[in-house]
Amino acid sequence: MTASPIIQAFFDEPTNTITYLVSDPVTCDAAVIDPVLDFDMASGEVDSSSADRVLAAATQGGWRIVMVLETHAHADHLSAAPYIRTKTGAAIGIGEHIRDVQKIFRPVFALDDLRTDGSDFDRLFADGERFALGSLEVEVLHTPGHTPADITYRIGDAAFVGDTLFMPDYGTARADFPGGDARQLYRSIRRLLSLPGETRLFLCHDYKAPGRDAYAWETTVDEQRRANVHVHDDVSEDAFVAMRDARDATLSVPKLLLPSIQVNIRAGKLPEADTNGVRYLRIPVKMKGGTSIAQGEIHAALIDSASDAGR
Repeated sequence: MTASPIIQAFFDEPTNTITYLVSDPVTCDAAVIDPVLDFDMASGEVDSSSADRVLAAATQGGWRIVMVLETHAHADHLSAAPYIRTKTGAAIGIGEHIRDVQKIFRPVFALDDLRTDGSDFDRLFADGERFALGSLEVEVLHTPGHTPADITYRIGDAAFVGDTLFMPDYGTARADFPGGDARQLYRSIRRLLSLPGETRLFLCHDYKAPGRDAYAWETTVDEQRRANVHVHDDVSEDAFVAMRDARDATLSVPKLLLPSIQVNIRAGKLPEADTNGVRYLRIPVKMKGGTSIAQGEIHAALIDSASDAGR
């Protein structure tokens, strides 16, 4: 087993997202996992403050950022991957099944210029692939269900699981986005929970379960198997699917889903500027009660004020 990385977490409260700076103490090479580009929906303004915090920490620690790793194409925040690449030269990586997600959403947003071969990203990782981060070995686990492209990065005794799992008192990711599947999600989670019990699991989001006052984002395989309210060891696949399907039917569309998806499936690249020098995002519009914008699986094209990003 590879040595343990040094891990720094950065919590973005507006999107309830945790970004990680993962560093190799031997070579000082580092990766940023799931970086956030700040975006104000009302004004259309983007800001690099969250990403700059990560860059400043890397500079202070003497870490050299060589990779930006996405666990999936996020539906709740814009990715700062291109910004970090511009500042550091880091390569941007994601699971190879991003191609499936691109094919799903290309017609949703009428993105005729979108390549669906994943070539907007520098690296496409396959299930079981291993690659080096300095002297550390990173193992890729394909963990679909929330989306078809979700992957987990396992580094030493740590695993970065994206939206697949939340803290044990909060549960698991939703599976009702286009291409999502609750049965796949259950099987992906069981795969993660077959890792050694002491494996540390680092989560992409936290929303503070009722009765908990502090945000949290680190747990273990043993804790999840014993206490996850949705998928502890006594929960069967059929019971999980029934719970997840019923719960997902009550959830609002994430506040930033429409801008996030069309940016993040391009590796975080913003659209090219129009002839007037302004960049525009596309917002599909439908009449209430009409046909939904993608395979009947997104319940509203107009953005709800609630942000249940991964519940």
